[in-house]
Amino acid sequence: MSTPHTSTQTAPEQLSSLLAAQKKAFIDAGPVSAEQRRERIQRVIDLLVRYQQPLIEAIDLDFGGRPQGFSLMNDVLGSLASLKYARDHLEHWMADEPREVFAPYDQLGAKAWVMHQPKGTVGIIGTWNAPLFTVLSPLACVLAAGNRAILKPSEVVPLTSSVLAQAFAELFDPLEVAVVTGDAQLAQAFTAQPFDHLVFTGSTAVARSVMRNAAENLVPLTLELGGKSPVIISRTADLAKAAFSIAVAKTNNGGQICITPDVVYVPSEQLEDFVGALDMAYSDLIPRVEGNPDVIAVVNARHLQRVEGYVQDARERGARIVSFPHALKADAQSRRRPLQVVIDPPRDSQILREEIFGPALVVLPYQQLDQALADIHARERPLALYYFGQSEEEQRHVLGHTLSGGVTINDVLMHAALHDAPFGGVGASGMGHYHGREGFLEFSHMRTVFKAPAHDPRREWGLLPPYGEHFLPTMQSMVTPD
Repeated sequence: MSTPHTSTQTAPEQLSSLLAAQKKAFIDAGPVSAEQRRERIQRVIDLLVRYQQPLIEAIDLDFGGRPQGFSLMNDVLGSLASLKYARDHLEHWMADEPREVFAPYDQLGAKAWVMHQPKGTVGIIGTWNAPLFTVLSPLACVLAAGNRAILKPSEVVPLTSSVLAQAFAELFDPLEVAVVTGDAQLAQAFTAQPFDHLVFTGSTAVARSVMRNAAENLVPLTLELGGKSPVIISRTADLAKAAFSIAVAKTNNGGQICITPDVVYVPSEQLEDFVGALDMAYSDLIPRVEGNPDVIAVVNARHLQRVEGYVQDARERGARIVSFPHALKADAQSRRRPLQVVIDPPRDSQILREEIFGPALVVLPYQQLDQALADIHARERPLALYYFGQSEEEQRHVLGHTLSGGVTINDVLMHAALHDAPFGGVGASGMGHYHGREGFLEFSHMRTVFKAPAHDPRREWGLLPPYGEHFLPTMQSMVTPD
């Protein structure tokens, strides 16, 4: 299979018709069995296996340089893991949950339970940095919950979107799962549709527009955003291990990951040691930039200009900048760049206000831990937070005095790889979850059912009109502090 040219864009009116047809098909089909759900998930798995090569070739071309092995690891295998976990656990998740019945009906044979019903059609908008994972990982939970879906891959990676659309058109009836392609105008139309649930992965700024559009139809949302994920390095930390973990994270997709470290807090007296350790770790992983296929390019010229603009703004404000590896010049023929480390920039610098999402990193010295925590609280709540240290007491203090989407201790990024734990943000870094059972619940309607007993004693107990003389005293006697 060869990588095709960009497919024809979907018109907004086509999208509306497709959604209406999917919703009708969902209603007409009735309950979705575990077998049907497993079969649909398996088809997505088969799709990825069949189309893996044209997909990773398309990602490489869209990025202007991303190792195919990395795309297999990050997007194909990452998606397969989510899909297989959902496939293998959905039947257990689907089971009705018995609930306690209130007195006296619990003694009279009443029953109550919560059933998990699919919502209908879920719209999923992916992003360019993980163009397969950000649509297919949530899709795993969407299908496990019995829903249908319409996917909108990012227009920043048009070749990848085209291959994905071709793959789904071959293996799926569009009334089950469909892919639509188009630019920001289609994305606006997409978020204005009356979906039964909408998933958006992207920036906080765009998410505000998504929420406004979804509000018009009262569409429930799952928002997977980002923010300036901080790293706290304790005085009890293994500095070399911390530097290595952060270096690995910043080589990962060229720093273009929503949970990549943005700001590192280091004890003041260890600042130079940390910078040296980071230099050694990063340069060992990436000994050169120019012509190095292991360096993942910034996705396009606009994003490269944005990241370099943040660094230049900090430089003009007097911040110290060091680059790893120590290249004599940038690779002008491509968008591959060294890691630029911005040390202690002024607090009004752009790079301390905006998510970096690229090959740059801020390092801030601190005297007392609570100073670092206060600085973290001064910004919006991040999608991830990282702590390196051996003190259990300090670890508990950090966990108890911060709020973030997720946390990894003595490493970075790892919590997002858990299949049996929710992944999501808080505040400006997002809302809702996917992954595992929490993802299944996210895309299910939890419907309470009460089954009444054969006999209703309320009239004989004087609890229905016409009320007798004992009704009020009886009610008053039940108002107690116990």
